[in-house]
Amino acid sequence: MKIFLDTANLEQIKEAASWGIVDGITTNPSLVSKENLQFDDLIKEICRIVLGPVSVESVSGKSDDIIEEARGLAKLADNVVVKIPIGVEGLKATKVLSQEGIQINTTLIFSPTQALLAAKAGTRFVSPFIGRLDDISHDGMDLIDQIVVILDNYGFETEIIVASIRHPLHVVQAALTGADIATVPFAVLEKMVKHPLTDIGLEKFLKDWEKVKQG
Repeated sequence: MKIFLDTANLEQIKEAASWGIVDGITTNPSLVSKENLQFDDLIKEICRIVLGPVSVESVSGKSDDIIEEARGLAKLADNVVVKIPIGVEGLKATKVLSQEGIQINTTLIFSPTQALLAAKAGTRFVSPFIGRLDDISHDGMDLIDQIVVILDNYGFETEIIVASIRHPLHVVQAALTGADIATVPFAVLEKMVKHPLTDIGLEKFLKDWEKVKQG
C-alpha cells in the first residue's frame, strides 16, 4: 500500500520524505491556507520535494470553470493531480480533463455509487473519507470494502485513496481491505512508527550496553 502525506506544510513534507516512505501528497484549501507562502510557489516546492502524485484541489463550481482552473493547476508541475469534489459538474469536468491526460483525484466520496461514477468518468483516484463517516456513527471501512470490490469487479484502473484518517488503526484496516493508498496526517504517521514495547526494548538494550562498556 502506498502512503501519501496529507499536509501542505513544507517542514513536515521534508521530514517525512527523509524517512523514505512517502509516495505522494494530498492537500486541500484548508491545509494550504495554514501556510505562509504564495500558492503557486508552495505547490511547486512540494512537487520538487516529492516526485509522486501531489493532489491540489479545484475550488470552482461549474464544469467549465473547473476545467479552466485544472488546466492551470496541471501546468504548475508534471506530478500535479487535480482534486475535484464529486458531483455532476465535477463528473463533467473529469470526463474532459481525463481525456486530455490530466490526472484527477475525485474527493469527498461518501458512497460506493459516487466512486463508481467517478471511475467511469475517468478519474485516476477516488478519495473516500472514512473518518467523517465514523464521526456520524457509520463504519467508514465498510465503504472501502465496497469500493474495492466494485472497482476490482470491472477492472477499473482507478486507485482508492483512503482519506480522513484519524489514527493508525485506520491505516491497518485500509491495508487489510486492499486499498491502494492511505493518505495520513503527519501526526498519525509519527504514531505509526512508535510502539511502547519498542521504546522499552530500546531502553533495555542501551542499559545492557552500558554494562558491557563498563565491564
